[in-house]
Parts: sequence; C-alpha cells; structure tokens
Amino acid sequence: MSSSSAVPSARPAAPKPSGLVPTLNKLWPYLWPHGRTDLQRRVFLAFGLLLIAKLVTIAMPFTFKWATDALVAVTGNGSGGAEEAATAGSWLWRAPILLTILYGTTRIVMALLTQVRDGLFAKVAMHAVRQLALQTFEHMHRLSLRFHLERKTGGLTRVLERGREGIEELSRLVVLTLIPTVLELVLVLGMLAYEFDWLYSAVVLAMIVIYLGYTYQATQWRISIRQKMNESDTEANTKAVDALLNYETVKYFGSESREAVRYDRSMERYEKASTQTYTSLAVLNSGQAVIFTIGMTLVMILAVRDIQAGRASIGSFVLVNAMLVQLYIPLNFMGMLYREIKQALIDIDDMFDILERNPEIQDRPGATPLQVRDGAVRFENVHFAYIPERPILKGISFEVPAGHTVAIVGPSGAGKSTISRLLFRFYEPTQGRILIDGQDIAGVQQASLRGAIGMVPQDTVLFNDTIGYNVHYGRADATPDEVQEAARLAQIDRFIGQLPEGYETPVGERGLKLSGGEKQRVAIARTILKGPPILVLDEATSALDSFTEKEIQNALDRVSQGRTTLVIAHRLSTVIGADEIIVLDKGLIAERGTHGELLARGGIYAAMWNRQREADEARETLKRTAEEEGRLQPNRNPDAAPASVMG
Repeated sequence: MSSSSAVPSARPAAPKPSGLVPTLNKLWPYLWPHGRTDLQRRVFLAFGLLLIAKLVTIAMPFTFKWATDALVAVTGNGSGGAEEAATAGSWLWRAPILLTILYGTTRIVMALLTQVRDGLFAKVAMHAVRQLALQTFEHMHRLSLRFHLERKTGGLTRVLERGREGIEELSRLVVLTLIPTVLELVLVLGMLAYEFDWLYSAVVLAMIVIYLGYTYQATQWRISIRQKMNESDTEANTKAVDALLNYETVKYFGSESREAVRYDRSMERYEKASTQTYTSLAVLNSGQAVIFTIGMTLVMILAVRDIQAGRASIGSFVLVNAMLVQLYIPLNFMGMLYREIKQALIDIDDMFDILERNPEIQDRPGATPLQVRDGAVRFENVHFAYIPERPILKGISFEVPAGHTVAIVGPSGAGKSTISRLLFRFYEPTQGRILIDGQDIAGVQQASLRGAIGMVPQDTVLFNDTIGYNVHYGRADATPDEVQEAARLAQIDRFIGQLPEGYETPVGERGLKLSGGEKQRVAIARTILKGPPILVLDEATSALDSFTEKEIQNALDRVSQGRTTLVIAHRLSTVIGADEIIVLDKGLIAERGTHGELLARGGIYAAMWNRQREADEARETLKRTAEEEGRLQPNRNPDAAPASVMG
C-alpha cells in the first residue's frame, strides 16, 4: 500500500534566502566552476586587470597635474622666458608635451584594460548562465505534473528567461561595475589623504555617503513608480493582444469602440505612470548633481586655500577636479546599479526557487528498471484525490491481461483520465497500488516505466518543427526507413508524399498547420515508432468528425494488435470490440463486461449508448435534410443567406 500523500509539499524545506550575499554564494560555484581551470584563470586575470585598470585610472589625474605644473613652470616667467626656453630646446619646454602624451596614454591603457577585462570575464559569466539555465530547464522536466498544472507555461519560460538575464546582469554589474567603483572610491580617498590631508578625504567621504543615501531613497521611491508603469503597460498590452486574438468576436458584436475605450483606459494609466517615472528621474538626477557639485566645490576650495598658502601647486587644483569628475561617472550609475541589481536578485531567486523545489514524484532509493515480460497491468484498490476534500477514485480494482484491450468509459468527471495519469506515475495513489507484470510501479525507475508505455492522447500537441521530427520523436535512434515505416502503418505516408517538402514540412505552432486527423496520425506514427508493449489511448478520436474517426480507429486497431491496451473513451462506438468495458461513475466501478453484456444489462452503459446513438441519428437526419435542400434548390441566389436546416 502506498503511503504517499496526494498533496505533498513541493516547496523547499528551508526558507528562500534573499539579498546580494546569499545569492552570490549560490552563484559562486558557477562563476568559479570546479574542473574548469581555463575559466578559473580567466577570473584571476579579470580581477588582476581590474586592479591594474583602477591604479591606472587613479594615476591619470596625476599625469594631468604634472602636465599642468610643467606648463606653469614654462610660462611662469612671462612670454620672454617661454621664448628663451623654446630657443634653448630645454627639457622644461618639452616636458608639458611629453606629460600630455603620458596623460593620453594612460587614458588609452585604462580603456584597453577595461575592455580586455570585460572580454575575459564574459566567457565566465556566460558559462554560468548556460549551466544554470540548463540545470533549471532539466529540473523543470523533473518536477511533477501538479506543479506544471498550477503554473502558467509562459510564466515558467519567463522565469527561465529572466533568470538567465539576471545572472548575466548581476555578474556584469557586481564584478564589472560595483566592485571597480568601490575600489576606485577607496583609492581616491586614500590618494587624497596621502597627497593632501585627511580633510579632503573627509569631505569626499561625507559627499559619497550623502549621495548614496539620497540615491537609495530616491531609487526606492522610483521603483514603486516603475512598478505601476510596468503593470499598466502589461495591462494595456494584454488588452490589445486579447482584442486582436478575438478579432472575429469583436467584429461579430460590433465592439471596436468598446475595445478602443478599454485599451485607452489602460494607456491613460500608463501615460500617468510614465510621466511620473520621467519626473522622478529628473528629481533623482538633479539631487545627485547638486550633492556631487557641492562636495566637489568644497574640495576645490580646500585646494585653492592650500595653493594660496603655498602648500600646493596649480596642478593640485586640476588634480582634485579631474579626480572627482572621473569619480562622478560611476557614482552617477549608482541608482541604476541598485535598481538593476535588486531586479536581478529577484529574477535569480525565482530561478533558484524552482531549482530548490523537490519533485513530487521521485524514484525511490534503490529503484530498479521495470522488467516487462508480458505487459499485464493491474490496479489494486486504488484511491486518489487531487485535493483531500474531493476524492476522484474510491477503490478501483481491475486488470488488463497481456495482449488484451480494456476500455474505461463513464460520464465526465468520473476519473477516466486520472487512471492514465496514475499509470504514467504523474501522481501517486493515496491508497492501493498499480502493478505491471507483478511489479509495483512505485518501486521502479520512472524512465523505464514511461519507456514501456505508449500514449495517444485526445489533444495531440506537436513540436513547432517538421513532420519528420515529430514522428522521429517516438524513438531518437530510429533510422529514416523506420520513421517512414511508422508513417505507413499510421496511414499518413501518402499525405506526406503529396507535400512539396515531404517529411521536412513544418507543422507550425502546436501543429496548427495540420488538421485534427493528420495530427492524430502523426501521434500514432510516433507511438508505433516507440514500439511500447503497453498502449494507452486517452479519448484519441473524440474530437474528430465521424469519417476521420473511423479512419483513425482503423489505424489504432492495427497498432493495438498484440499489445496490452487501455482505452479511455468518450465515444462508445470506439470500444465495441474491447475484451472488457469498465464503466466508472463517481470514482467507482459501476459496471463491467463486454459491449453485448452491458447492453443486455440495461444500466448506465446502455443509457449512455442509447443517448449517443440518438445524437448520431439526429446528426445524420440533419445532414440528409441539408443535402435534400441543396438538391431541391439548385438555382438559389448564391448571395442569399442559407435557409436554416432547423426551419
């Protein structure tokens, strides 16, 4: 008896940490990948170049200072002294030019070092992006069906996409922007204290603290405004997409103006939020400029005071100005840096949240591969509920003998499709067990279990690729001849042969370029190619017209020969030949027997059969009436509206 809970927690046991340091701790194994010494060397080189680049950055204002002092020295004695120095060709005259060249050289070296550093680290960052994205993608496929049913597929792909972007953004912002900026701040404070005195450093430090405090508060305020703007933008986009997707419905009801009003109402909110966003940005930039300019002015006043007192040269005045102007650029990005890092942390935490979820269904320790000998399937006292308050199956027991066909029928909500999900082990029974050739499927490896079962569902969804790819999906190692043989057995080879591109014909998103019958034949072909000993047909023809249904049913009958087959059916005409028909009602087996036995019993099955037969006869009558009307009115005005077959 299975002890698994029907609704186990899919959440990680530990609370999700947040913040820069915990997230970086999680990312570190990917940024410092074990076994990849080439990437580890790149990390070392990148940080080495980072340090050298910042030292060059700090040296650059000094070359400006030296050039200024040299120029003052040349011109300090008046124009006559300058002419005399030039005539003599002395070192004094050449020094300003050489120092100016040195200043330009340091700028070039700084730029080159920065670009080489970014290029070196890019491979490390993108390797981390690739590894984490792949790990998350694989983990999403390991997570149970319940998780995917509770989440929107588009939402999961957005988590994957934003997580990739977040890792790239965080590594770039932290390693290539935040760390260099902090290092530059420390070097600037140290150089000011060394070159002048502690008062310079104190003023700059105070300015930086006030600047960052103001930036933090203003950015927090702006984040809430941007959230409103993004929400209104999403709302407007959703309404536009919804209206355009339902273009025909809008036209049917003449609701163009109504949709325009709805869209404009959303755009009005977006307009207000966008205006506030730009206004808040102006406030942020203005405040930053005022704070920085006051701090820079105070430092320059200190330099003027020292020059007047003879403690510093004119070049010192240029030095502090150049050093602080150079510092303004990274400081100016602090608001953006904080906002982007915060968003990247949220996106990465969402990705790690998925990675930390435990799959609801996992292979047990020591699970062995399923050994299929005959393919007999047995359900023993199986109970199941998606939520405890609403039981779906209430003690189901039946057997599908090897090579036989058993059909499950019943009204909607009786639990028919739940049986196939339990057989595939998408869920665990709350009580009871399911056996294949005497082996409890709860104790075997999931991959081997699903490899032994073939499924032809009602709603066949194809990959947005070629027909050949979708048939080949049944078995990855199949040869082209085997793919074509599977298509022939599924009676789709003639259709493929008539297409200009043959097996290379694209099927479109979800296979929408194919008809329902063509999609079902592709599904049958890939199941034939898989060659499973056990076959599940989950209402495989219920969505098709009667003509196509008969053709598909013939193909399914051929596929089922020699296989243990479980048929979940809505249309009873498809299960007449089953070895046994089980009628489910409210989670219990209400009736069981062959088609003839159940009709003779006059119970639920017989009532369902009679209702479906009456509906089929009514459709045939309507069809014949329409055909007769067409013959009686051959010259009817083609522009006139057709008469209703209902009168």
